[in-house]
Amino acid sequence: MLELYTHPMSPCAQKVRIVLAEKGLDWTAHHVSLQDKENLRPEYLKLNKLGVVPTLVHGGRPVIESSIICEYLDDAFPAQTVKPADPYERSRMRFWMKHVDVKLHPSCGTLQWPMVMRPRLMEKPEEERQALLDRIPEKPRRERQKRLVKFGLDSPDVGDAVRTYRKTILDMEQALSENQWVVGEGFTLADACLAPYFQTLIQFGWTALYDRDCPRVQDWFERCQQRASYQSAVAEDFPAQLMAELKEKGGAVWDKIAAHLE
Repeated sequence: MLELYTHPMSPCAQKVRIVLAEKGLDWTAHHVSLQDKENLRPEYLKLNKLGVVPTLVHGGRPVIESSIICEYLDDAFPAQTVKPADPYERSRMRFWMKHVDVKLHPSCGTLQWPMVMRPRLMEKPEEERQALLDRIPEKPRRERQKRLVKFGLDSPDVGDAVRTYRKTILDMEQALSENQWVVGEGFTLADACLAPYFQTLIQFGWTALYDRDCPRVQDWFERCQQRASYQSAVAEDFPAQLMAELKEKGGAVWDKIAAHLE
């Protein structure tokens, strides 16, 4: 009944998988290789005209955009809700979700994409590589990926991405001084949407963005990781060998990241 087109390292797909797990829903996975640009194949674009993951298919009908998918799942399956009951807290939850979509996700993509997606593209002839990039439907994402292909982590986008990550963490530290979770005293979609972006930091060994001076954020993420939903939806896709490889890659470029924190 529920099908999810997904990729294990996509934070957008991770947050949907967390929500599916929190709600105890059964679903069928369809892997989409982002490294091979399967998300730009015509058959996938028929499901998701933006050419991104994830795509949820429920009853044969596709639902796209990860935050919309999360709310759709909570509306379609209201048992075990992951929305706060209070209308004001719901507004705050949606504020954080919008912040993730508009600011944090592009920043994460800027930092993660050169590490994970760029190497496979660089193996292709330049003409083929450019043809693939030209097929990206949305201009901002298309032009950003072209810059990241050309410059890697020396791209002019990287500085803003690091600073956006850091500002988000500082804002979370403040929010967590008032509540156990980002919004109120219960785990909500705000937490589900934010947590995958910290997986990116731990997998590359970039935790200095939060673990030196943001103890509330560190504690929050540890509690997120301890949840059964995080373990099944995210952690199981990162076995020890893969984590070691990613941390080695992240350590090799940490100076490029840290330079934008000064």
